[in-house]
Amino acid sequence: MNTPPIIGFVAPSGSGKTTLMEQVITHLVRSGLVVAAIKHGHHPADPDIPGKDTHRFREAGAETVLFACRQRWFMIQDLHNRPEPTLAEQVQRLTGHDLILVEGYKDEQHPKIVIHRREAGEHDLHHRLQQVVAVATDDPNLPTELPLLPLNNPEAVATFIRHHIGFSTENKPIR
Repeated sequence: MNTPPIIGFVAPSGSGKTTLMEQVITHLVRSGLVVAAIKHGHHPADPDIPGKDTHRFREAGAETVLFACRQRWFMIQDLHNRPEPTLAEQVQRLTGHDLILVEGYKDEQHPKIVIHRREAGEHDLHHRLQQVVAVATDDPNLPTELPLLPLNNPEAVATFIRHHIGFSTENKPIR
């Protein structure tokens, strides 16, 4: 299976990963890319709503519940003490995308943009992680050989990503 390019956003909690990624997605989609997003959570989350049919099916013991309608579909699968799926396993579930953006999974092997805020901690994250391709920062004097992207300019970050994955300005894949 041919996997689309993957770019991750990593940073300490509270650094603005979700906000930046949300804004970057908007610019990438406007440029013609079909984008998928994967969010890695460190805490249990349940998108299902108690009382709804899907939740009732899970409560009754269904390990996997798939909901489908004309506008969207989603699937919920309980792991029941099985290992958490890897990023590669999650990516294999996605089809029909030009690009996959990932929030988290900092220790997995994929290109990453580190978000660095002057007032936040972990000032060396971009040095400690593998496959960092750029740093989105509000500190233009950050000592690094990596490209520095303006943290408060999501359009510039989206442009960097388009160039990094080889997406031309004519909105057609180069490959």
